[in-house]
Amino acid sequence: MNLLDTDTLTLLMSGHARVTERVRQADRVAITLVTRIEILQGRFASILKAADGRQLLRAQQWLQQNEQYMRGLEIVPFDVAAAAEFDKLRQNKKLKKIGRADLLIAKHRAGPRGNNRHAQLAAFSASAQATSGGLD
Repeated sequence: MNLLDTDTLTLLMSGHARVTERVRQADRVAITLVTRIEILQGRFASILKAADGRQLLRAQQWLQQNEQYMRGLEIVPFDVAAAAEFDKLRQNKKLKKIGRADLLIAKHRAGPRGNNRHAQLAAFSASAQATSGGLD
């Protein structure tokens, strides 16, 4: 399974050709619940910050399009093991500066068969971003 991070999913939803091709080549693509939350938070913020009716309607359209797109993706949920891993990561003093969302995503690093999901996420996203010419 290849997990898309928020930046890569944003590129994919905007139709970025190289990222779209890279995703087409993947056997199985999913997102984390955190990625879904981050996308929706951005869309909600756009609605709340709309300066006029035109911006409001456009922000609403983006929200609806993103919700529809994400319905077609597998969303990796949290389970008991993930919650325990999250608690363990939170206790690590070296990780105090890492944001809560990143810790929630990091919990995906160890799958049921020892799969390194976080590494797969990082590798897939880095590859997709490199293919896209970077995000900056």
